[in-house]
Amino acid sequence: MAFPVRACALVGRFADPRVAESVGALLPGLKARCAQVLVIDDGDVPDWLNGDVVPVPEDQIAQRADIVIAIGGDGTLLYAARLVARHGVPLLGINRGRLGFLTDVMPQNMVVAIDAALDGKLATEERTLLRATVRTADGKVTESLALNDVVLQKAASGRMLDFEVFVNGRYVNSHAGDGIVIASATGSTAYALSCGGPIVEPHLDVLVLAPICPHTLSDRPVVVSARSVVDIKLIERFETQAQVVCDGVVLGELEPEDSLQVQAAKERITLLHPADHDYYRLLRSKLQWGRGGRDLSR
Repeated sequence: MAFPVRACALVGRFADPRVAESVGALLPGLKARCAQVLVIDDGDVPDWLNGDVVPVPEDQIAQRADIVIAIGGDGTLLYAARLVARHGVPLLGINRGRLGFLTDVMPQNMVVAIDAALDGKLATEERTLLRATVRTADGKVTESLALNDVVLQKAASGRMLDFEVFVNGRYVNSHAGDGIVIASATGSTAYALSCGGPIVEPHLDVLVLAPICPHTLSDRPVVVSARSVVDIKLIERFETQAQVVCDGVVLGELEPEDSLQVQAAKERITLLHPADHDYYRLLRSKLQWGRGGRDLSR
């Protein structure tokens, strides 16, 4: 991150009263410390922000900002991650959502945390990104990056998907069910967790392959090296309709003649954390561990 910080960007749903409250509390300090406070010019910047921020096009936010502050839930941070993924701009998450595995700065600590970020005193952590590539039968190639996961899912209710999974060109299994989640270590606490996948420390270079509602109980999640290349091919089935989703955003449809490839991307995300950030404390808080009466002192 460049110092002194000349421009910071705020990303969030400003129409949400909780987000608006945080933005209002942060603006005076940011204006005093930064030459510019940027927001995305989406045609819906609220009137109360006029004069205090500089609206810029979405595709210019990461080019013009020295730091991006995502205010909201994990979905907001995932959106911000897509903005900065190719630019190396650090990302700080203020939690105004629900769980908040990624947005780990609480509102009561946000002013102190942002001052520390602008002074270069927050801990930095690089996270692996996934690259999803869909190749269609006619040669069209579509790609996207994801911080949490790439999901192959059925696009119509009531119809299972049949598909084959290959890791580094080697056949692994044929699956029948609602689809599969390919998650990074970061995404192991997201969709993959609800599919029975393991919790993985975010610094580990692994991928989690978690089938979604598999048709057989023997079809279990698998952890592979992040250096692996995962290929998925649909098997022809009556009225097969499938789609590929990257961090909740649809990348495209997948037909039986097409292929999906997922691997670790060259790009990485830099997250900022408070100096006392403790991943296991975060897990205890979000998953309500240790609430059984044995040890409530920590």
